[in-house]
Amino acid sequence: MQYITSYSLLIMILFIDLNAQLKTPDWAKNATIYEVNVRQYTPEGTFAAFQKHLPRLKELGVDILWLMPINPIGEKNRKGTLGSYYSVKDYKDINPEFGNKNDFKNLVDEIHKLGMYVIVDWVANHTAWDHDWVIKHPEYYTKDSLGNFIPPVADWADVVDLNYDNTDLRKEMIDALCYWVKDFNIDGYRCDVAGMIPTEFWNEAREELDKIKPVFMLAEWETPDLHEKAFEMTYAWDIHKLLNSIYKGEKSPEDLKDLIVNDKRKFQDYAYRMLFTSNHDENTWNGTEFERLGEAAEMFAALTYVIPGMPLIYNGQEAGFNKRLEFFEKDEIKWSENKFSELYKNLNQLKKSNKALANGKYGGKLDFVNFPDNSKLMCLIRTKEENKVIGLFNMSNQEVKINIDNENLKGKFKIFGIGTNIEIKDRLSLVILPWSYKIFFTDN
Repeated sequence: MQYITSYSLLIMILFIDLNAQLKTPDWAKNATIYEVNVRQYTPEGTFAAFQKHLPRLKELGVDILWLMPINPIGEKNRKGTLGSYYSVKDYKDINPEFGNKNDFKNLVDEIHKLGMYVIVDWVANHTAWDHDWVIKHPEYYTKDSLGNFIPPVADWADVVDLNYDNTDLRKEMIDALCYWVKDFNIDGYRCDVAGMIPTEFWNEAREELDKIKPVFMLAEWETPDLHEKAFEMTYAWDIHKLLNSIYKGEKSPEDLKDLIVNDKRKFQDYAYRMLFTSNHDENTWNGTEFERLGEAAEMFAALTYVIPGMPLIYNGQEAGFNKRLEFFEKDEIKWSENKFSELYKNLNQLKKSNKALANGKYGGKLDFVNFPDNSKLMCLIRTKEENKVIGLFNMSNQEVKINIDNENLKGKFKIFGIGTNIEIKDRLSLVILPWSYKIFFTDN
């Protein structure tokens, strides 16, 4: 009989701990994500009407469809005419605006038939004031010194804060999370203000969900602890805000480079970071990508596909829709074909076909090429085995000329958006127009 020394046992424990990562589904490794605002997506604003768009979204090349909250909306203290999706009245029912449970099940089934996946927006931090729990389980809620229910944030007057010190609340919430995975076969959740809820709750919830099927979890937050046991992906808010600042002239590509490098150091190698130029919050409250990024909107969209992370498309972006959608009223997206339709389709295809752009630890090594004479240009190189992507981004309103010799740039590539070939031998010489970009990639 062989005996394991205490030192060997310690090494084994450390090895197990280091490899005790999330059971991330294989289909997420090179996926892109698309956010769906069901109310505004079609004139009808229903699941059935949205379902007709699925073939177009499949052709666009998106993989994960994130549906904003599907639950009934509270009426007490409601904001606007239709209220906020994030004021949930019943965690186990469907917003009648959208249809019924059978309509939702049909939608999920059709998404799966087309080889796509669906996650649902989940609001665990608070409920509507007329949720049944307010009467039946007042102990589930946070109260002030006088025993009154309170919103989690003063401006969120249409919701009341939940108290996660209560273990029965935790059990109820996990039961509701499991319900939609078990009975409707959804593939995971986007979790609203996830950092306002104890991480231990999310860890426990993830463990229970994975007993049903491997799920994909996105946290609306930006801290590494959420990745340890609960979430595949978090928001890259800091990168998003910096892109806006670069267009305003307040920050530089060097600031962005530093943030990307620090982000990779801060987060686990297996963590996915969600990159975006818009989402429902940004669109409504801070403006469309065209308001915030102007003529640089296309360039920054392309950038989100080259830097490490998973890119997000908010519905309407692929149509170049330049309007702030109302949050509490009906405000329909106007669909049209334009250059952004083709742009996102090509970017999605590039991400799927080139291993260097895969998510998290599955993606390629990141390198930067410095341009001492031009602080407005960012050059990134992603490399994975024989796959390589070179991205050059002019983050200024002036034309940029480059003439550089760098060993990492050499090779035979295709030019993104054009399809022609280029061979870089001794040096790279080209002109990049204001707020524009060039992407070269190996076609393996």
